[in-house]
Amino acid sequence: MNWQDRKVLIIGAARQGLALARYLAGKGAQVRVNDQRTPEQLQAAVDSLAGCAVAWILGAHPFSALDGVDLVCLSGGVPLTLPIVVEAQRRGLALSNDSQIFMDLVPCPVIGITGSAGKTTTTTLVGRMTQAALALPRRAWIGGNIGLPLINDVDQMRADDLVVLELSSFQLEQMTRSPQVAAILNITPNHLDRHGTMEAYTAAKARLLAFQSAGDTAVLGRDDPGAWGLIEMVKGRLVSFGLRRPERGQVGTFEADGTLWLQGADGDVPLMPRNLIRLRGEHNLRNVLAACAVAAAAGLPVEAMRQAVEGFNGVAHRLEFVSRVNGADWYNDSIATAPERTAAAVHSFDEPLVLMLGGRDKKLPWEDLAALIHQRVDHVVLFGECAPKVQQALGQVEAGRRPYSVAVCANLHEAVQAAAAVAGPGDVVLLSPGGTSYDEFRDFEERGERFRLWVKELL
Repeated sequence: MNWQDRKVLIIGAARQGLALARYLAGKGAQVRVNDQRTPEQLQAAVDSLAGCAVAWILGAHPFSALDGVDLVCLSGGVPLTLPIVVEAQRRGLALSNDSQIFMDLVPCPVIGITGSAGKTTTTTLVGRMTQAALALPRRAWIGGNIGLPLINDVDQMRADDLVVLELSSFQLEQMTRSPQVAAILNITPNHLDRHGTMEAYTAAKARLLAFQSAGDTAVLGRDDPGAWGLIEMVKGRLVSFGLRRPERGQVGTFEADGTLWLQGADGDVPLMPRNLIRLRGEHNLRNVLAACAVAAAAGLPVEAMRQAVEGFNGVAHRLEFVSRVNGADWYNDSIATAPERTAAAVHSFDEPLVLMLGGRDKKLPWEDLAALIHQRVDHVVLFGECAPKVQQALGQVEAGRRPYSVAVCANLHEAVQAAAAVAGPGDVVLLSPGGTSYDEFRDFEERGERFRLWVKELL
């Protein structure tokens, strides 16, 4: 693809937009980067592209930024409803993003993974499996929505390498290519503040399958109605995963009698004992079953699956143990930005719980989580923008009924102090917010890092 002198506008100076700007500028494109944040707020981003021929349009989204442009590329956080994007479409300008351009260029097979929950843990596990399976000079490349965008590495990739690519619904909105192995783990309410309806959200996820051919493979979660409901879209081979054995004739992973299995065309293949998994919670068992199904779909050996799972303690900010403070164990689950993910985290513990909830609401229902809290959580600490909404869902504290206390704090730092005040020996203090971090932090990772720091300060 010849980018020389092509005029490209990139909207959003976040991780994906900056990576694409660096790549396209290096290929001779005339790149403009537009972001509503001020030059002062984006100084680090501007400095990161020093030496690249990039023009900056900061502080607003003027329609004049579109003048003379051949292509408009959106960073993940930029919605299609943004006025400048609507205007670009009115002018007939093509839309793309870093993932679409990467898929147009990548010379080797791609495993694409998406889902409302568990996709980062599953992608990490599949990445470990590919790394265990491939011997030099072949390489496994892991990135996308996890880690670093892979656009800057595409020129180093060889035809016999293998890419493991995590994709969000935001990235998939503009995609017109599907990976050779496409995994949709689950589709449950999430990002409705961005997509508006479950139908629109599901349609974005389903684009991962939409452009596959008969020679490709789809991996779907059997236990999730949202993912399994896309089975009619499968054009090639189907591999599935779930807790129970798949139907006769289907290829898929399952768990039985303390062992993970692959049901294949030639019978059952034992993969590993369940006790090899160090991750807490039934949702993480599903993540491992998903990763094994994806690995099987990609033709990776069983031994590589075992090596990847053995010794894997999880991904940062996902039920991550932080420290023991005055006899209470503190866990960082900052990645949980939907109430359903918080519920999964709560189910992962048998100990008395102090639950820290809050952040920015995504227009998702809190009532089911509130009902679980009344069953399982001793103390709740609320913080951030959505605290009043969650407090309303919980209702009044009633004597002798969980939760025994509900504290409301202005921010996460105050919430850490409040949680420390009610936590006792043997308790688990769980940051599993249920809301996004954008009311206070750059992203969930910064929120989790600050949480770690403030917990350590309690010592």
